[in-house]
Amino acid sequence: MLNANDPFYRPIWRRAVIVALCLGWGLFEALSGSPGFAVIFLALGVYATVRLFVTYSPETPSEED
Repeated sequence: MLNANDPFYRPIWRRAVIVALCLGWGLFEALSGSPGFAVIFLALGVYATVRLFVTYSPETPSEED
């Protein structure tokens, strides 16, 4: 579902922004009184946190001769 080894996710600021947006939007939905969307976005934020920070191991770029 989320290929965390993609070079796009290498900078830590991109990973942090993705997680912050998901969790922030989930909090916004919870405060707005929409618990269904809040659960979806909060779960997505937790999933992104696990994939992009906890189990993240970037592949080292191999040099081709």
